[in-house]
Amino acid sequence: MAAPSEFLQYIDDKADAFIQRLADAVGIPSISGDAKRRGDVIKMAKWLNDQLTALGVETKFVDLGKQELDGQILDLPPAVLGKIGSDAAKKTVLIYGHFDVQPALKSDGWNTDPFTLVVNKEDGQLVGRGSSDDKGPILGWLNVLQYHHENKRPLPVNIKFCFEGMEESGSEGLDELVERESKPGGYFEGVDCVCISDNYWLNDRTPCLTYGLRGLTYFKVTVTGPGRDLHSGVFGRTVHEPMTDLIHLMGRLVDPTGKILVPGVDEMVPPADEEEKAIYKALDYSIADVQSAAGGEVALSSDKVEVLMGRMRNPSLSLHGIEGAFSEPGAKTVIPAKVSGKFSIRLVPPQTPEAVDPLVITYLKSEFAKLNSKNTLIIDNLHGGKPWVADHKHWNFEAAKKATRAVYKQEPDLTREGGSIPVTLTFAESLGVNVLLLPMGRGDDGAHSTNEKLDRSNFIEGSKLLGTYLYELAAIAK
Repeated sequence: MAAPSEFLQYIDDKADAFIQRLADAVGIPSISGDAKRRGDVIKMAKWLNDQLTALGVETKFVDLGKQELDGQILDLPPAVLGKIGSDAAKKTVLIYGHFDVQPALKSDGWNTDPFTLVVNKEDGQLVGRGSSDDKGPILGWLNVLQYHHENKRPLPVNIKFCFEGMEESGSEGLDELVERESKPGGYFEGVDCVCISDNYWLNDRTPCLTYGLRGLTYFKVTVTGPGRDLHSGVFGRTVHEPMTDLIHLMGRLVDPTGKILVPGVDEMVPPADEEEKAIYKALDYSIADVQSAAGGEVALSSDKVEVLMGRMRNPSLSLHGIEGAFSEPGAKTVIPAKVSGKFSIRLVPPQTPEAVDPLVITYLKSEFAKLNSKNTLIIDNLHGGKPWVADHKHWNFEAAKKATRAVYKQEPDLTREGGSIPVTLTFAESLGVNVLLLPMGRGDDGAHSTNEKLDRSNFIEGSKLLGTYLYELAAIAK
């Protein structure tokens, strides 16, 4: 079922009004990680709720509880749930998005006020915090609703919405909500599939569909011994130095080729077969793209497939930093009494934090024991999340493929993201349905960086894509 030509024309005709609505949304600094901005996150929830109800969506706020932030006990922003349509003959799709954003100050390096949407008419960029992550995609769904509401046309599917205001701060309270409302009689009962627009194209050229996300497990390793920092001229080569022990341990986690040295971690993941390798070979991405994004000729290999699998379908271990070490300018000769190293492992199926963490802890203790050090080792697991992979041949994905071909006249890339969106797996496990990531923005949007932008063409054509996806979803057989 193709989307009506009138719908596509409507999106074009209303482009300026849609961009103004995005400007209104960007103008609310809904920074979930800043206690001083909690009122703005709640304001954003109310603004979004008003937009939805004006377009015929039945909504409700859900209290997610409280949290401690910056020494204060704060109300968590409410989740905004909504539904429109209850035709038993139609499929029901659940749409997820988030209305909170990352922190942003002009002094961080922004060329403009982060919370004033700047429309660059020369290159078509819409610059402002949240434009791409995730206010633009949320408003794309509102644009679709507006066409149907104003023209009194029924939607091709039933829709349920789940919008939250804590995604950038760990989605506190959301897992419990999803699990509770996925049970019989819950708000999400009857959902046939899920669509999330909270990621990006692999590049700035080719639309994509995403069917996998890596999970994460994050460690802090602390070595302590002396009762205070020591003078190296007095104590050098007379005591066990915590920094020496820590550097040895950190150096035993991963080699320069990216191979994880913790026994059993890499081995958990079966090698890719030829069919899977063909997906990576077909992606519109090159070693030059990798190195351009990295800002240097530093790719681990000249083999595109190997590098892309390293980013998407293989686990990786990265060292992030050392606390307690001297880092100021100058030549201080202190021996630190206590130092901590931080590292994380990006996980892929069938890995889970529960399976990987014991291997890491056992290995670190074993390597530390080999040093015969009199220092003390402390291992803390700070947080983690499971990876997710969906069936990209499912009818949910097939509908999105057809919609992409219709709007962009291109075959979408099939990608797995190197990062994590934990709620994706929560939806998949709680509802037992296929979850699709259908991105609106480009790979160069700078979602968590300075001068975040969303290209005008991606906002407008992306709105057409979301609506066309609903029509293709209605037409395709389960």
